[in-house]
Amino acid sequence: MPNLSLTTRDVARELARRYSTMTHDELDILESVLVPMRFAKNEVILSEGEVARNIYWVQKGLVRQFYHKNGKELTEYMAAENSIVMCIESLFKEEPSHLQIHALEPTLLYAMSKAELEAVAMRSVNIQILYRKILEESLIISQRRADMLRFESAQDRYQKLMKRAPQLVLRAPLVYIASYLQMTPETLSRVRNALTADEQ
Repeated sequence: MPNLSLTTRDVARELARRYSTMTHDELDILESVLVPMRFAKNEVILSEGEVARNIYWVQKGLVRQFYHKNGKELTEYMAAENSIVMCIESLFKEEPSHLQIHALEPTLLYAMSKAELEAVAMRSVNIQILYRKILEESLIISQRRADMLRFESAQDRYQKLMKRAPQLVLRAPLVYIASYLQMTPETLSRVRNALTADEQ
């Protein structure tokens, strides 16, 4: 479980550990752009039609990114602790987002303004590296999901999600997991039942 007594400095250190080595001064700069934001369960983090301005680090909780199509909500992404979440197209094109982000649990995020991050990255090679690696990670996650949906069976998709993101499988409502894996809740139930039967 995440340490709830973490300070903004601790979060800056964790981001540096994960993405880029930093000096004491660079940690000061990174800490200066981190803004803690708390959200209640089901609270809106980003609305459809809003222009995305931030990259979010999930310190505690669970968030869901989704969009509407033909009257249905389709889950694009879910993120638990120690994950980055952003609406990348809206963020970089500075256009209204087609995606929404909601908190599925009481959630603590640390927001990094894209404009501020880019400004401080101009003064620090290591913060530039951190920014680039965050974007690289986001692209890799998107590519992996696209490949999973294109090439893998329903059972393989679910097993891969269990391996890569066990917290999502344990904590997210099944209807959202099914939507994320692009299958019906009924198909997901069959897949889960078949895997349980195989284990017995």
